Amino acid sequence: MNLSNLQYLAVANWVSQSFPIVRMVLLILIALLSFVLIFVVLFQPGNDGSNINAISGSSTDTYYSKNKSQTLESALKRLTVVLAIAIAVLTILFFVSVAIYNGN
Repeated sequence: MNLSNLQYLAVANWVSQSFPIVRMVLLILIALLSFVLIFVVLFQPGNDGSNINAISGSSTDTYYSKNKSQTLESALKRLTVVLAIAIAVLTILFFVSVAIYNGN
């Protein structure tokens, strides 16, 4: 018995068969979250002080819209950070699953 045979004995058969499915689900989640992150970043106002959105091109100059955009802006920034962290964690999980199971 060599070391590679012990590895196959320690892992249940259903676990090794589910790795391709898990990797596909992780890839789909990473792709979907990436598209959502792109759209969230596009809807954030710029930092140059002109307050023009990347998609609509509309400017916000009234007092009400400036205060409203600050809360929306902070929510979009938080969502950006959460999405980026989620994508990073899912990417790490994907590559760990590739390292554990190499497709044999």
